[in-house]
Amino acid sequence: MAISMPSVRLPELPSWLFESQTAKNQVTFDRGFIVIALAMYLIGLIMVASSSMPIGEKLFNNPFHFVIRHAIYIVMSLFIAAIALRVEMHHWQKSSWVLLLLAMFLLVAVLIIGRTVNGSTRWIMVGPINIQAAEPAKLFFFCYLSAYLVRRRDEVMDNFKGFFKPLLVLFLLAVLLLLEPDLGTVIVMGATALGLLFLAGAKLWQFIAIVVVVLSAFVMLVIFEPYRLRRVTSFLDPWQDEFGSGYQLTQSLMAYSRGEFFGQGLGNSVQKLDYLPEAHTDFVMAVVGEEFGFIGIVFLLGLCLTLVIKALLLGKRALEKEKYFEGFFAYAIGIWMSFQAAVNVGASAGIFPTKGLTMPLISYGGSSMIVMTLAIVVLIRIDHELRLQSIQATATGGRK
Repeated sequence: MAISMPSVRLPELPSWLFESQTAKNQVTFDRGFIVIALAMYLIGLIMVASSSMPIGEKLFNNPFHFVIRHAIYIVMSLFIAAIALRVEMHHWQKSSWVLLLLAMFLLVAVLIIGRTVNGSTRWIMVGPINIQAAEPAKLFFFCYLSAYLVRRRDEVMDNFKGFFKPLLVLFLLAVLLLLEPDLGTVIVMGATALGLLFLAGAKLWQFIAIVVVVLSAFVMLVIFEPYRLRRVTSFLDPWQDEFGSGYQLTQSLMAYSRGEFFGQGLGNSVQKLDYLPEAHTDFVMAVVGEEFGFIGIVFLLGLCLTLVIKALLLGKRALEKEKYFEGFFAYAIGIWMSFQAAVNVGASAGIFPTKGLTMPLISYGGSSMIVMTLAIVVLIRIDHELRLQSIQATATGGRK
């Protein structure tokens, strides 16, 4: 007797994704986003494989432990992307407040049932998967902020009340994040929010007032928590305590110095051999520098910069076509990606204090990978809808 197995139906990709051009030779979406994302997926998989094998062998007696999981995360990201590509942007705008509530729920839940690693409670265990609540919180907050700026743009530009309201929401999220604690995510969200408010037309004096308050709060946070003070000051002279608070940075700097211009070659990093902690996550760029040198770092930063510029130009184009939510959302994603990449590389190179932020689409981490993929999907969808609007306007004009 034959037993029928239940079949799993994969999500269907939207048809416009396979249409190279319309009848009038008008491209339906920007393939550059997909090319850049796939290139970063591949580079990230290679570098996670190279940097994680020693720690995988040590912890799990399997050098491919993290490589396999990273590959699964990429497949999951593509699966979710196939679904998200079908979601029109007006659904994102309409559901922005629901997404904000979901972000708050996750941040509260992680404090109650979260898993603690190295003194930080940032992960919710769902079977074999760890969900880092801070990652979706970033995307969902930027979605909410973009929708808020559409509704209250005049209020933001005319008085301090409209400028201050979204910062109250950010403050609430920041409190929940600091309880984990996760200061790095707070800084990224704050910098992106201020950048987006500035682009929306807020007055300069409002920024000066907020920056003074934020810097004062940051100084107080650092002073009242000794570990934060050590983390902030150790990057200024890591060699002063090279086996203590400056250990990670000194090992990272040695990795960069060994790489020189062309690097030691793929797989030839010495620092990843149980010297450099978190070599496959926060400090993966140090391994890239050691194995591929200055050339490898410039190439990766070039890919990231291209993605950021395309996002910012897309935001500008959306605003010009009076698609304000789409424009602000694209701007937010561009600012977010650029700032997070800058902090990740800067921390590993001793320019900024270590903040525990991943390199977008490169570092190991399922939550970061999925959320960054969703951000790129949003950019592709915005670009498609703008092109579709132009195609429809051209067709209507032609019929007239």
